[in-house]
Parts: sequence; structure tokens; C-alpha cells
Amino acid sequence: MIQIENLSMHYGELKALDSLSLEIRPGELFAFLGPNGAGKTTAIKLLTGLMKPMSGSVHICGIDIQKEPLKAKSLLGYVPDVAVFYEKLNAPEFMHFIAELFEMDLHHAAARTKALFTQFGLHEHCGQRIENLSHGTRQRLAIVSALLHEPKVFVIDEPMVGLDPIHARVVKEELKRQTQAGATVLMSTHLLNIAEEVADRIGIIHRGKLLFVGTLKELHAAQEKQGLNLEEIFLEMVS
Repeated sequence: MIQIENLSMHYGELKALDSLSLEIRPGELFAFLGPNGAGKTTAIKLLTGLMKPMSGSVHICGIDIQKEPLKAKSLLGYVPDVAVFYEKLNAPEFMHFIAELFEMDLHHAAARTKALFTQFGLHEHCGQRIENLSHGTRQRLAIVSALLHEPKVFVIDEPMVGLDPIHARVVKEELKRQTQAGATVLMSTHLLNIAEEVADRIGIIHRGKLLFVGTLKELHAAQEKQGLNLEEIFLEMVS
């Protein structure tokens, strides 16, 4: 699970994140929503250990990511909004590199790679260097590389970037499968219809503060907007 307590991050006078507290449970798909500059990416960088907070803490499966970063990150899979690769490698070579990074058994890693490449339609691209892959193919490779070590917590920022409808469906099905297997999934997205379709709970953040956490049913009840969809309620809250 993910436990965030009083997490704050300031850039000069700008409060990018203001005392954020949030718990995301095992088996839950949580969607993080907010306009540009709301604090979503800052929160993700803090909870994945890419930045240090000014105050507050993050625990991944009970492990403080600042105090025991390697142990916490071994349980974590992360796909950023813009993935970074070793461009001269091909896809299998990159997966081998990830397997060694997480100290996986290489026979198990090879079997996992084969299964993930089949699931995400990557076999036909195995002979190409990553630098020559399309944006959507790179996104799929980023996702499977983050899933390779079977993380307990999976964090993905804008999962549908560059994906066609076929592979977007594959990703949505995989996110649901992860939660059904007991993993914790945190998804940050601007696509409100995706959140509406797959999320168990949503969190709406604006100007560094969490405005709402709960189910869509609870959001409608809290806002007394029974006839509106998520997009209409969201726009009213952040305008």
C-alpha cells in the first residue's frame, strides 16, 4: 500500500504540495486527477523517491522511502509521463538490464519478458533499437519494464499517452488485473473518462491541496450534483 502523511514541497513562494495526506490500499486502483500545475507530478516524484520532501513522509508497503529507499523501491514499479531509456539497446536488451537492476533470476525474467511482450504486442519490435520505436511502442515498453519484477505498488503517470485504442484497452485490463492480484495501483491522468471507467477511488488535487478523496458515488453525493458526470463536477471544482 501507499501511505502519505503531511507531504509538502515548495518552490520559492509556490506551494507545489501542501500537507498532502493519503492512503491507497492493496487491491485498489486510485486515480489522481487535477489540472496542469496542480501538484500531481510533484506528489508522484516524492512518493517514488525521485525527490525529497520539505516535510512529511511516504511509506511503500510500510517502508519509509526516505529511510530505506532501495528496499521500498524494490517493491515499486513506476512509469513516468515521459519514459527514459538507453536508446541504443533493443527491447529485450533493455528488459535484461531491468532484470539485473532488480536482481531477478534471469530465467524467470526471460519468461516474464516473453509473456509481457506477447500481451502488449512487442515481439515484432524486438530487433529494433529503442531510438527507432514509435511513441506508443515506447510507452508499452516502459509499462512492461515496470511490471517485470512484479511490483506490489504500481505508479503510472498518464498511462494512455500515445496508445491506440487496442493497446489502451490492454493497459486498462492489466491495471485491473494488477489490483485483482492484490497490488496497489496509482494512476495520474488528465483523461477523466479513463478514471471514470477503471478507478475504485479518485483524488482531486488543485494548487497543491487535496480537494476530494472517494468513490464517484461519494463525489456526486458530496457535491450534490447527481445529474452531472465526472468532467462537469471536476471543472466546477477546479475553476
